Amino acid sequence: MAFGVLAGAAPAGAAPASAVGAGKHIAPGVSYRQFDVKAGAGTTHAHLVTVDLADKRVRVDLLHPDAVAARDTVSRMADAAGAVAGVNGDFFNITETQHPGVEATGAGVGPAIAGGQVLKAAVPNGQRFGPSLPPGTNTQDVFGVGTDRRARLDRLSLVGSVTTPEGGLPLRGLNQYALPENSVGAFTSTWGSASRMRSVCGTDAQRSAPCSTDTYEVRVQGGRVASAADAPGGGSIPADTTVLVGREEGARQLRKLSVGDKVTVTHRLAAASSHVPYAFAIGGFPVLENGAPLSGLDNVTSAVRTAVGFADGGRHLLILALDGAAAYRTGMTVAEEAATMRALGASDAFNLDGGGSSELVTRDAGASTVTVRNHPSSGAERPVANGIGVFSAG
Repeated sequence: MAFGVLAGAAPAGAAPASAVGAGKHIAPGVSYRQFDVKAGAGTTHAHLVTVDLADKRVRVDLLHPDAVAARDTVSRMADAAGAVAGVNGDFFNITETQHPGVEATGAGVGPAIAGGQVLKAAVPNGQRFGPSLPPGTNTQDVFGVGTDRRARLDRLSLVGSVTTPEGGLPLRGLNQYALPENSVGAFTSTWGSASRMRSVCGTDAQRSAPCSTDTYEVRVQGGRVASAADAPGGGSIPADTTVLVGREEGARQLRKLSVGDKVTVTHRLAAASSHVPYAFAIGGFPVLENGAPLSGLDNVTSAVRTAVGFADGGRHLLILALDGAAAYRTGMTVAEEAATMRALGASDAFNLDGGGSSELVTRDAGASTVTVRNHPSSGAERPVANGIGVFSAG
């Protein structure tokens, strides 16, 4: 891996070259190492997994529970999937104290693709959890790996429609915990059994705004309307069923439907930059592009952080998680995170969920389970919405 760049003057917050050793071979194409980083708030400790995607025995994919609206620990998700390494992923709907009686779904903020299959789309910018977004970024930003085995930063937007006897409606949501105002969203079996009520709470600009009182839900089974209700429900969704949830104008359009009406729902995620299909994609926000940190990155707030980046035209990955032990918990700022990833050789980098969610695991050769390498800052593993898994056929 290209750590030679550290031999010269490194940006503030970067690990010195002497601290980044050769690392430990985990599996063909995968290595792990740890080192100290001198950041503005004090010394922190970093855990780094490097992945050679040019090695055809190696692949990267999404770690996730059985449902979008569910959470699990990184170690359990990695063990269940057979990963040799893993890290936590996107920010997620962790609490709903502002909406009494409405459950937090646990679903992630941004788009998600696993095994080439679309799981969900992004919530509106004002509905996200996590630190402020850098200028020019939004909840549709993703880190992903294409079917050509190269990593990229991109933006994935939902393109979909609902065709009814009355005509066509735009589909503005897919398996996401918050729908845009005046929209219709779709929920599939991938969502899980969690209540869909959270999807009509808040507004495009304010997550804590009250839940909408103008809602409607239609259950489409086998291509026809099977039932309807005035409020979003819950429970598992069969594979042949799509539940449409509308709020405000979207609800008014859905009320025009009758039981037995034929309805066709289509959806896909459209990439802004790449023409190569994504095998895997996860939400967060970019901090480094083409070797340069994004403008407006937070250089004040230090925290335990997780990041993923790539070098060599997307052929090599760097997966970084800071340690949450008391001695290192000061962490680093987002600006320092970007500088550190650049110093480690990344041309592009992407910030993932941090704080108590930051967790990196690896599996030793011959072991049947992974080991948590960093110390979660809360003292125990936090169940999270998803993560990045590294797999090796060797």
